[in-house]
Amino acid sequence: MPALDIYLIKPTRYDDDGYPIQWWRSVLPSNSMACLAGIVQDAIERQVLGPGVDIRHYWLDETNTRIDPARIMKAAKQRGARLLVFMVGVQSNMFPRAVDLARPFRAAGVPVCIGGFHVSGILAMLKTLPPDIVEAQGLGISLFAGEAEDGHIDPVIRDGYAGTLAPLYDFLKDQPNLAGAPQPIVEKRELGRLLYRMSTADLGRGCPFECSFCTIINVQGRKSRFRTPDDLEAIIRRNVAGGITGFFLTDDNFARNRNWEPLLDRMIALRQEGIAVHLIIQVDTLAHKIPNFIEKCVAAGADQIFIGLESINADSLEASKKRQNRVEDYREMFLAWKQHPVLITCGYILGFPHDTRDSILRDIELIKTQLPIDFLYMNYLTPLPGCEDHKKLLDAGVWMDPDMAKYDLNHRVTHHPNMSDAEWEEAFHAAHRSFYDFEHIRRVMKRMLALRIHRPNMLLHRMLGYREAVLSEGVAVLESGIIRIRRRRQRRHGLPLENAFVFYPRYIWQSLKGTARMWTVYARLKLMMRKARRAPDRLAYRDEAIAQDDQTANDAFLASTRTTPHARRRAEATQRAKAN
Repeated sequence: MPALDIYLIKPTRYDDDGYPIQWWRSVLPSNSMACLAGIVQDAIERQVLGPGVDIRHYWLDETNTRIDPARIMKAAKQRGARLLVFMVGVQSNMFPRAVDLARPFRAAGVPVCIGGFHVSGILAMLKTLPPDIVEAQGLGISLFAGEAEDGHIDPVIRDGYAGTLAPLYDFLKDQPNLAGAPQPIVEKRELGRLLYRMSTADLGRGCPFECSFCTIINVQGRKSRFRTPDDLEAIIRRNVAGGITGFFLTDDNFARNRNWEPLLDRMIALRQEGIAVHLIIQVDTLAHKIPNFIEKCVAAGADQIFIGLESINADSLEASKKRQNRVEDYREMFLAWKQHPVLITCGYILGFPHDTRDSILRDIELIKTQLPIDFLYMNYLTPLPGCEDHKKLLDAGVWMDPDMAKYDLNHRVTHHPNMSDAEWEEAFHAAHRSFYDFEHIRRVMKRMLALRIHRPNMLLHRMLGYREAVLSEGVAVLESGIIRIRRRRQRRHGLPLENAFVFYPRYIWQSLKGTARMWTVYARLKLMMRKARRAPDRLAYRDEAIAQDDQTANDAFLASTRTTPHARRRAEATQRAKAN
């Protein structure tokens, strides 16, 4: 019987030495991979190549799995199957690695197609293709732009089987309906390679806002599309049957999902059946104003909340078109969430045009003392391909680093109007060290206990990850893991193979040093938590961040931030409304 093997590969990115970032256990599964696995499985069940072709699909996440093109090609040959390779969910920082993985496949004549935000963002925003895309096309790599539901994957599978992949499959303007779309799939083998037994789900795509640094609105559109409560229940039941009870809802903004209430009601109903799940959800800074939203999120199982805070400088928020973030509401917003047993992570951007080194560090101190944030996920302001900022800088001829591997939000890739390159980089690292110094971690622990938020182990483990991923490995926490793996022969295309007597001693030393540091910090945090939990006055602890909300505290916070007249007028209007 004719056969086709489809390999779904999620590439990692290169580190600064040119080695793929891989771990013995990584943090989270790839939502793009899970979605495409479900889409391909659906195509197989629909017999997209007809009833006479045996199609099998395999998926490999390079963050925790070694990718060996020679072995993959050998396995397909032994089975007598043709081979088709998809590079899945490829972001800009992964694109160089994706192309390098494709090289041996293309040299052997194997069809390869790369999809994801880098390809889609470039095609959505630029008329002239950049050199990295042109190089990929020169290697005979096919490109896929847009989303793969609604049968968009079918022509790629058919053409791949025939060996006639088109140079480009462009579905950017044909955004699929998610209601009834194939369910994301997470394989058991993949779960064994993860640090946390957690799955992902995207209940909606698209965002109505206009943030200039965001690629979502240009790739997935500003018109939101949603899965149904029945879709959600099917996803949960399927995962729970496999022993998975944790979910990261990857919607860019769950609060803007018009179906948020029936979706949460369905999860609450499932909990009443005994199917209890834990959720990480992403919301905006206005979500607390939606009646019953917070209460239902918590009742449905949300215990970790991600909020795109981005800045406490209203000037920066206005300039980047993130006008939905209102500095004058920040304290009210956080205190509303902190009435419930949740831990809060905030995305925070360093390097807006109004920033200086001193202002960044001053703002971090203000956040530490006056806002009850548990974790701060700090990034450079990065002109990602696919966002408005990138296009403006490109059109203006402003320098941007040509190495896409650095576009991970943890590298500086352009210059700043008020800081030298060294000052900006120092501000980034100093801000991280400041927020995650042990004294502030102790303060966060005390707040958690005083507010009766019983998440000590979760707080400890997350704090270790957020702190040490950057300080020990120079990576963001979501791309980190346990025990870094480096392979000498997997170095970036064009870089020399290192001498074994240099590579292996350094690798062993780095591994031992990193492991020792992690255990040392973990032991210290564990001791800090134990002391905090045994303190007799732990429930009486108060500081400015968790003191009862009042106008005086809000005014003091607003006066400490750099704010626009527009933001001040909004604050005054809010004050008058409360008075009336």
